[in-house]
Order: sequence, then C-alpha cells, then structure tokens
Amino acid sequence: MLNSSKNTALIISTIVLGFLVGLGSMLLSLFFNLIEELFLHYHETTWAPVAWVSGAGTRFISILVGGIVATLVWWLVRTKMKSTVSINQGIAGKDMPVGTTFVHVLTQIFFVSAGGSVGRELAPRELGAMLSQTWQRLLKKFTNLELSDDDRRLLIAAAAGAGFAGVYIAPITGTMFSLELLLKRVDQRAILVSVTMSIEAMLVGSIEKGFQPYYGVGHDNFSLISTAVVLLIAPVCGLLGGGFRKLFSYANAHQTRDNKILWQLPLVALITAITAIKFPEVMGNGRALAQTAFASTNPKFILEVLIIGAAVKAVVTVLSLRAGASGGTLTPSIAIGAVVGVVFGLILNSFGPGIPLWETGLLGAVSFLAASQQAPFMALFMIFEVCHLNYSALLPLALGVCLAVFTSRVVLGKKN
Repeated sequence: MLNSSKNTALIISTIVLGFLVGLGSMLLSLFFNLIEELFLHYHETTWAPVAWVSGAGTRFISILVGGIVATLVWWLVRTKMKSTVSINQGIAGKDMPVGTTFVHVLTQIFFVSAGGSVGRELAPRELGAMLSQTWQRLLKKFTNLELSDDDRRLLIAAAAGAGFAGVYIAPITGTMFSLELLLKRVDQRAILVSVTMSIEAMLVGSIEKGFQPYYGVGHDNFSLISTAVVLLIAPVCGLLGGGFRKLFSYANAHQTRDNKILWQLPLVALITAITAIKFPEVMGNGRALAQTAFASTNPKFILEVLIIGAAVKAVVTVLSLRAGASGGTLTPSIAIGAVVGVVFGLILNSFGPGIPLWETGLLGAVSFLAASQQAPFMALFMIFEVCHLNYSALLPLALGVCLAVFTSRVVLGKKN
C-alpha cells in the first residue's frame, strides 16, 4: 500500500510539474523577448540572431544599463535576501527559497536579453528545480501522498532538465541533462519521469517558441569525409573545451558575492558594451556568434571577425561570471566551438575537396560542448535537437564527443 501511494504521488507530480515547468519556461521566453525589444528594439530569430539593426549606440547603452541594473539586483539578493541555493544543493535536500530564486532567475534572463555575455539556460533549470521543491512541500502539506527520498531528488533533477526542454524545445537534451549531469544514474524510473516531464514542458513551451530550429544549418546529409575530419577537430576542441571548463569553474568558485560586485560587474559590462560596438556577435548567450559561424563562407571574415569574436566571447563570459553574474555556459561553449570548427574547415578546404563549413562548425560545436560540460550524451543530443539534424550526423558527432571528452582529460587532469 505504501509503494502504491508513493507511485501515485510520483505520477501526479510528474504530470503537474511538466505543465508548471513548461509554463514557467514559456513565461521566461516571453520576458526575454520583452526586455530585448525594450532595450535593443530588436527581436532575434534563427536567421537574424545578431543585433546589427539596433545600432552601435543602442547596443552600448543596453549592455551597460542592463549590467548596472542586474548588478544592483544581484547585490541586493546576495547581501539582503536569503542566500541562493544551487540545483545540486536542492537535490541534496537544501531548500531553494522561492522569492530569492525567482528574483535570481529573472535577473539572469534580464542580463542576457540586454546583451550580457552568459548563457540563459541556467535560469529555467533553476526555476524548474524550485517549482519542484515547492510542489513537493504543498503535496506533503495538503494530501496524504508521500514521496521517497529518491523520488524527491528525481523530481527536482527532472524538473531542472524540463526547464531546459521548455526553453530550447529539446526534450531529449533535457532528459540527458537530468540523468547525466544531475542524477548521474540511469534506470527505468528515472528515464520515464525525466522523459515525460521534458516532453510535456517542451509542448507547453512550444506554444510561444514554435518548433523551428534554434540554430540554422544546412539540410544536406553529412558528407562521409566529416567522419575523418572530426578526428582532427575533436581533439583540439577537447583541449580548448577542457581549458574553458577550468576557467569558468574557477570563475564560478570565486564569484564576487559582496560589495565588490558594485564595481566589478559594471566594469565587465562596460568592456562588453565597448566590444559590442564593432562586434555585436559577442552579445547574449552565444547564439549570435554561433549562427554567424555556421552561415559564414568568406575566409577574410572568418579570420578577422570570428576568431576575434570567439576569443572575446570566452574572455567576457568568464569575466562576467567571475564579477558576479550568474548564467550558463552551454551556449557560449557551442559558439566558441562552432568558430573553431569553421576555422578548421577553412584550413582543410585549402588542401583538398571542400567540406561544407557548417558541417565542420557543428563538429567543433559538439566537441567543444562535450568537453566543457563533461557530458557527451547531453552534448550530442543537444546539437541534434537545436539544429534539427538527421541520422547522417550521428556517426561524426558521436565520434567527436567521445574524442573530445577523452582529450579534455589531459587538461582537466582526469585519469579515468
């Protein structure tokens, strides 16, 4: 009878949370669009992800003012409110305060939509985890249904993954995120809950987002030569991705959380704003830089703009996190990796038969992402879902994530 009660609680919670997290993700997307249009007078799309139409002055003011406003809010959150609780801490049993988490989540979205250089995928994950904890408290208070400790942790991890699925319309990626990075286990119960919740959140989130790809790439099948090319690209991206992971891990571990944020984060916002006058591709979560890389064919532009953009993107992202900003690193990793892959493609094409640069860009993106996140399955399926790839990409991309994760261990000092 007890197991039946726990199973009932788990089923009800999965269905309810899938809807709630999907709704939360949809509202975050609408909030992102609102701030972007208000500050930049612009709405990004798959094929128009760079805020060139905003003008240099508007970009500068948006990033600087957005950075100052976000600084003040984060300063208040970290010095005057209850401390923020990470998703992993929440899974471990620590309560995520509703008010603090909600303000923290909105501030992340605000910072990115105004042009700040961090990923926005952390916000919906944190919102999902907080909603799961809140639902579990209400379930315990108003019903006789109870959850086991394992199911409690599972629901928090699944809700965090569903938050990603609701924003990026990527249910398999959301599932892999919860299983590979949060729970770190795979069993039938975990798979069923995570998949169900991510699919439901994706369907709700798609009401606002639709089902178009997040990144626009070619529709042709991957060429056979890409399987050989990835043998060159993946190890390099593994080393670079591992280095990027060390940098942002250090930045997060030593993040400014006291009064110093009042000058450090506005200073980084000023640096980003000045850079965005000529290089708007560095703005936001990395979509602009990645999409520009995937669509580029001009060698001069690739060498003069994209390489500089990737280097600056890495620097300002790490500096933003170190100075006190909160945000993700998945989409910045895709952007940097895409540039590395396109540069490799450009070099290789000068020696022999051409391979489409968008293919080499994707090989670089998936390899760099897998190395920086140490999550090969999540990286593989994320690129598949957000780019709407077909089966022909499976072999080269899968080979890329394996090689990149293996190679990254040289930088990260892992032995097995």
